[in-house]
Amino acid sequence: MPYIASMGIYVVSKNVMLDLLREKFPGANDFGSEVIPGATSIGMRVQAYLYDGYWEDIGTIEAFYNANLGITKKPVPDFSFYDRSSPIYTQPRYLPPSKMLDADVTDSVIVGLRSCISEGAIIEDTLLMGADYYETDADRRFLAAKGSVPIGIGKNSHIKRAIIDKNARIGDNVK
Repeated sequence: MPYIASMGIYVVSKNVMLDLLREKFPGANDFGSEVIPGATSIGMRVQAYLYDGYWEDIGTIEAFYNANLGITKKPVPDFSFYDRSSPIYTQPRYLPPSKMLDADVTDSVIVGLRSCISEGAIIEDTLLMGADYYETDADRRFLAAKGSVPIGIGKNSHIKRAIIDKNARIGDNVK
């Protein structure tokens, strides 16, 4: 393995952590590149675990985008959520599915929770984060009366190679 990276997961007792951050390295800004190497340089015992499973560095916007869309690759994704040897443990959500009304979703797209994609919208190579809550029909009518845009992707909008954050409001006919 030519490269080893810190996954950013550390197990440290509270007292040791406070001592490291307050006393030993008060000016440190990064745990992985300053505090851990500093702790070893002053003789503290540090253990490591060599993880050989799927991992991606998502430290840049491009890397975040590529890692997310990598799970949609055909015929074999970078990571499969359906592989029994690599289970995902999460809290189940009892929610209705995302809503797509006569939209054209092509190529590699990830659609997050509570997403609403209106009719005629075209979504390509995009990561759509979803929404924190549903807007009711009454909410949507109220917003329309005020000239505001509801959460989701509006009618006949075209989104390509984008990351759309949660609760985004993209109006009709946006290209």
